Amino acid sequence: MIQIGIVGCGVIGNRLAAAIDGHERFELAAACDLDADRAASLAADHGTDRTATTTDHEALVERDDLDAVYVGVPPLAHREVVADALAADKHVICEKPIAADAETGRELVALAEETDRVTAVNLPFRYTPGFVRLREAVAAGEIGDPRRVELRFRFPEWPREWQDVAWLESREQGGPLREVGTHFLFGVQELFGPVETVSADVGYSGPEAYEDDVVGTFRADGVRGTIDLLCDHEGDEENVITVVGDEASLSLTEWHRLVRNRGREDEATLVGERGDTVSALLTEFARRVDGDGGDLVSFAEATRVQEVLDAINASGGDRVRPGFDGGDGDRVRPGADDGGT
Repeated sequence: MIQIGIVGCGVIGNRLAAAIDGHERFELAAACDLDADRAASLAADHGTDRTATTTDHEALVERDDLDAVYVGVPPLAHREVVADALAADKHVICEKPIAADAETGRELVALAEETDRVTAVNLPFRYTPGFVRLREAVAAGEIGDPRRVELRFRFPEWPREWQDVAWLESREQGGPLREVGTHFLFGVQELFGPVETVSADVGYSGPEAYEDDVVGTFRADGVRGTIDLLCDHEGDEENVITVVGDEASLSLTEWHRLVRNRGREDEATLVGERGDTVSALLTEFARRVDGDGGDLVSFAEATRVQEVLDAINASGGDRVRPGFDGGDGDRVRPGADDGGT
């Protein structure tokens, strides 16, 4: 059994703990949260009578009986907890985004490269049946040549009603692009490789507050893409990635439902099941720990996504090249032969 500790006992921490409950390779050994009652509640609901609780992550990662740590704290705290866990010779699963900014993400990549411990980021599209089918269909030419990839986000309220945490309102580490857009930009990366350029006009809900209005374009592997995000409006929440080809289109809606030619008379649902992505992550993580492969999202892959997010926020309407070379995003010179956006 892989003995794992959870740092951060909120909604996502409890979701991971529930998956550990039903997984044959993992046992919850410890839980940590700054709120002692939340740690105790998670341990009582999902642990055993041996599950320890603490408010100090350093005490958790130093436990001799612990093999791995799940980091489910807000993004600004990721570096400290991940670094301490790796220094204590523990394997690490880090919640997305990798960090609040790409510079910190690159620091975590460097730390991961210095250790033989297994590291991964929880970006579930790697395992979502509908997205996996989308990726395979695009690669197989089932929609013809891809002509456009469209990301559309609608949030009538941000943070959503069930997200009772103030940090999600902050520009420093919150906002819908980090919380939700990370998944879909990772999806673009899975489909077409790294985003090469981006241009975006970003509006904010207030000083130092989250982005509530984003219109932008990007390019990945020669395919043009669009980003359209709006918060605080009438209507329903919507998170959709659509790939439009010259023969058909495919849309992933509701985080899992894959639809061919959405909105047309011949619309058809190709995949309807959600799948258990957290259990899939744990299975792949256990395989990697065992030295038996394991399909995991690396710190480097997650950092490339964060570089795109940083570039969106830095764009100011200019074309920006995300910082794959270690920078935070370069302005593209007028007339530069980069293909445009």
